[in-house]
Amino acid sequence: MQSLLLHPRLTDCRRLFLRNYAVWINIGVHDFEKKGEQRVMINVDLFVPLARSTPRADKLTEVLDYDFIRRSVGEYVARGHVHLQETLADELLRVMLAHPQVRAARVSTEKPDVYPDCDAVGVEVFGFNADES
Repeated sequence: MQSLLLHPRLTDCRRLFLRNYAVWINIGVHDFEKKGEQRVMINVDLFVPLARSTPRADKLTEVLDYDFIRRSVGEYVARGHVHLQETLADELLRVMLAHPQVRAARVSTEKPDVYPDCDAVGVEVFGFNADES
C-alpha cells in the first residue's frame, strides 16, 4: 500500500477509507458455505482529488460522504449469494469507481474464519476511474 500512495496520479489526492467493515454474507463455492453466512472484513480506500474534496465552508456537501462507501458495500452484500471473494472485490471496486469524485480505489475482502492457523484469506484489487485517464 505504501508504494500506491506514491503513484504520480495520486499525489494530488485525499485518501478516504473504510476499515475492517465486518459484514455477514452468503459467500463461497463449497456446499457447506452455501448453507449460511460467513463473516467477511471489507476495506476500501478511495482517492479523491483535493480540488474536489477540500471544503471551503466546512460543509458535508463539499466532500465525498463516507456514508457512500458503507452504504454501497451494504447494498451489494444484500443482493444475495456470491461464489468468490474475487467477484465481491471486483464488483465493489466497480461501484466505487463509478462515483464521479473518485479517481482511484482499492478494495480488499478477507474471510477471517476460514483457517485456524492464519488471520484471514482474501483478495485485493485496485483501479483507476476510466473517466480520469
